[in-house]
Amino acid sequence: MGAFNREDNPHRRRNPLTGDWVLVSPHRSKRPWQGQTEEAVPSEASTYEESCYLCPGNRRVNGEQNPNYTGPWVFDNDFAALQDTGLTERSDDPLMAMQAVSGVSRVICYSERHDLTLPQLPVSGVQALVDTWCEQWDELSRQYRWVQIFENKGAINGCSNPHPHGQIWASDFMPTLVAREDEQQADYLQRHGSSLLLDYAHRELEQGERVVCQNDDWLAVVPWWASWPFETLLMPLAPTPDLAALSNERRVSLAGILQNLTMRYDNLFKCSFPYSMGWHGAPAGDTRGCWQLHAHFYPPLLRSATVKKFMVGYEMLAEVQRDLTPEQAAARLRDQPGKHYLES
Repeated sequence: MGAFNREDNPHRRRNPLTGDWVLVSPHRSKRPWQGQTEEAVPSEASTYEESCYLCPGNRRVNGEQNPNYTGPWVFDNDFAALQDTGLTERSDDPLMAMQAVSGVSRVICYSERHDLTLPQLPVSGVQALVDTWCEQWDELSRQYRWVQIFENKGAINGCSNPHPHGQIWASDFMPTLVAREDEQQADYLQRHGSSLLLDYAHRELEQGERVVCQNDDWLAVVPWWASWPFETLLMPLAPTPDLAALSNERRVSLAGILQNLTMRYDNLFKCSFPYSMGWHGAPAGDTRGCWQLHAHFYPPLLRSATVKKFMVGYEMLAEVQRDLTPEQAAARLRDQPGKHYLES
């Protein structure tokens, strides 16, 4: 056996945000694919669809009529996963624990245009979306402990309406995955006296091999511990606990890097690249100083616009596994042109 080479030999990588490990098997990326493929979704769409429940002026499924909005528009989800019940019932049974929860679920349409996803919006449109995220975070954090802003983009990723939109779920409890990030960041601060994600961002800047794009305020990388083939992590380069802490200047630069990153996704396989993305920031009222704002992007595509990564078998029963190394994925995203493929 020769010397270890992380580009060829199987190994594990630890996610410091959760404490989980990821099995990396780069030699498997050469195997032929004879499994399921997805239907490629055409990019053509009209600016307005009469049958769309989210387009301006249309009626939603509950009979309410949308206003003739322009830019981002937020409304309470007609099929809310969380409701503000005010109930407090709970059971601490060691085998069947239960607790009543309260919260609110909202929908945020990115713009009045049915055909423009985030990378296709003008930078001013992305900035308007960023401003709306910040406003919603600030408002809902005054009442709820956790505010989860996220987007499921593409039918392959469970999106039920093609009009570009995201969601906001606010709750009076700390969700499971967030609680693990909370524990790990607090532990790191106690052990090292510094921010886990700020230290990590600076390490990535030094090494450079997993950097996808950056500007003066923000950094996007394929993280060392990435689970999904083209997963990315977007981080500010200055201490920032949550979205409400962003200055106007850093909101502008955030809009720029969001457009840059998502455009690289689309250009990779010449398609409207699907993903689930979401923001994590300090829980409401947190004063410990361990949290650093960040956004996760989890795209399901593996080899092309029609071949997805399946989290099954070993991943469901043992540990997350990936074939393409994070360094290889970052290089492919980094090499994409800075102009959207539909404009070329």
